[in-house]
Amino acid sequence: MIKMAREKKRDIPALTAAALMTAVMCVLGPLSVPVGPVPIAMANFAVSLAAWLLGPRLGALSTAAYLLLGAAGLPVFAGYAGGAAVLFGPTGGYLLGYLAQALLGGWAVERTGGKALWSALGLAAGVAVCYAFGTGWFALQMGCTLPYALTVCVIPFIPLDLVKVALASGLGSILRRSLTAAGLLPR
Repeated sequence: MIKMAREKKRDIPALTAAALMTAVMCVLGPLSVPVGPVPIAMANFAVSLAAWLLGPRLGALSTAAYLLLGAAGLPVFAGYAGGAAVLFGPTGGYLLGYLAQALLGGWAVERTGGKALWSALGLAAGVAVCYAFGTGWFALQMGCTLPYALTVCVIPFIPLDLVKVALASGLGSILRRSLTAAGLLPR
């Protein structure tokens, strides 16, 4: 019984951190620049940051909560959109791909012990999986070819998304050390 109570006490800060990262996603997610069918959005930066700080399990939990809030109609998706129609529309595959991004990115950070280069490569791999899922979904929904979908949905975004991964890696490393030292994240 005492062991279970201690485990619950350790879970409270971790779940609080996950909730806070969901809030960060809700704040950053709507910030976007429309450049075509897929906007430049800050949500994928927030997902990478959550993966770095929380690891795969809590990073994905935080991301799932963000997606559920958006699906429920809160305007937390790019351009202050919300609702199931956005989540299951042509660009919804990228939103759902955030789950894979959080899992893979968080796994890489956890597996490499937060080593900067390897963790950043893992986060970039998570973004690539998100791209793959979202591009396939977009091509099916829009009835277009895969090369066209890559041209409008992926290629223009690669440079900026690599910058976002680098920023999430740098900021995540600093924040993780600080939050762990404060006892807000597990060691």
